[in-house]
Formats: sequence, C-alpha cells, structure tokens
Amino acid sequence: AEKAVEPLQSGMVVGLGTGSTAALAVAAIGRRVAAEGLDIVGIPTSESTATQARQLGIRLGDSAIGNKIDVTIDGADSVDLETLALIKGLGGALLREKIVASASDRMVAIVDGTKIVPSFDNRPVPVEIVRFGWEATHRKIAALGGGPKLRLGADGAPRITDGGNIIVDCGFTGIAAWAALPARLKAIVGVVETGLFIGIASEVIVASSAGAKIYRPR
Repeated sequence: AEKAVEPLQSGMVVGLGTGSTAALAVAAIGRRVAAEGLDIVGIPTSESTATQARQLGIRLGDSAIGNKIDVTIDGADSVDLETLALIKGLGGALLREKIVASASDRMVAIVDGTKIVPSFDNRPVPVEIVRFGWEATHRKIAALGGGPKLRLGADGAPRITDGGNIIVDCGFTGIAAWAALPARLKAIVGVVETGLFIGIASEVIVASSAGAKIYRPR
C-alpha cells in the first residue's frame, strides 16, 4: 500500500478501492494528506471507502466521474502474474470497482503473496446479478458450470451491494479461455458484472517479508 501511494502527486484524481488491503492504501493517502498537504481528488468505489476517506480528510470527487482518473489503487482476491488478470469482489464492491478501474489511466493492484495463484480453477468468482428473477439468472449461470452460490449476509438474507443487487459466488474449472468468460456471463440476462478483471491491471505490487515487488504486463 505504501509503495502504491508513493508516486501520488497533488492534482491527481485517484480511484480508491474497497476491502482490507485497499483500506491500507486509503490510510496511507490520509497520512500524506495530513503530513504533506497532499491534495488529490478521490473517487471511492464503495460507501465504506467514502466514509474512511472523509474521516481522513481526503477530498472526494463526484460519482459521475466527469474527470479523468489518473490511477486506481485497489486490492485483489486472486492474481495471475503471467497476465495480471485479477479476481475481485469478495468484498462486494466489484461493480463500482470495475467502473472506476476501467475509467482510469492506470490500475494498480496491491496484494500479498497468498493472493498469487497458478490458476483461477475453483477460485471464487463473484458475479453481481439483479434481484428481480435472480433464480432464473442463477440457473443459467449454473448451466455454464459455475456452481453459483448466493452470497448471504450475517443475518442469513442475501447480501445487497451498494448498487442494490445481489452476488452469487462461482467456482469455474477447466476454462480454456478465461478472457472470454466475462462476456459469456454478461450475455445472460440479469447479470450485471463479474469479478474477473482481465486486461485492466497496469501493475501488481506483491508484498512479502523481503519487501514489495512490482509486476507489469510481459
């Protein structure tokens, strides 16, 4: 998180990710705001991130994203270092995260070594779907072999995203072309977005006890 925040300069528009790792980056930005007067405009990807940023004195921009976003800093749940493909969304903010990341000049993912995987086979792939008629959407996703499971909240009810939708967590295996899977899923009526971030990350920073190492597309 510290490594990703180092290059930020006043005047930048910065996408602020969601989740425990992204929260470390937001905290690091907040420290620079307080200590150095760093003046960036943050575009939060969730209500929880917006709340954290406000508490730290980070100026926030309009959710209409009228300005160019220079860089987005976010975490990831699984990373393929060969292609820098990511799986995101276990925190439930995948739709807004992908909108912001896709609108950015650069997207930097920050992870530790446990998130690096040899394959996405059977890794949880969140898929955000609309609530109306969700059972029919669920069946069609299941027909693709994803074994979708409805994500529930602590109260046992379906987890509702900031966008008012619900999430099913899938576990695909034996996929020959992962890059084609998002389009196949989004062709299903009722699917809003997937947690597969393919061709979006500009770099991945992997932290270990030896320090932080930056990976870029080969």
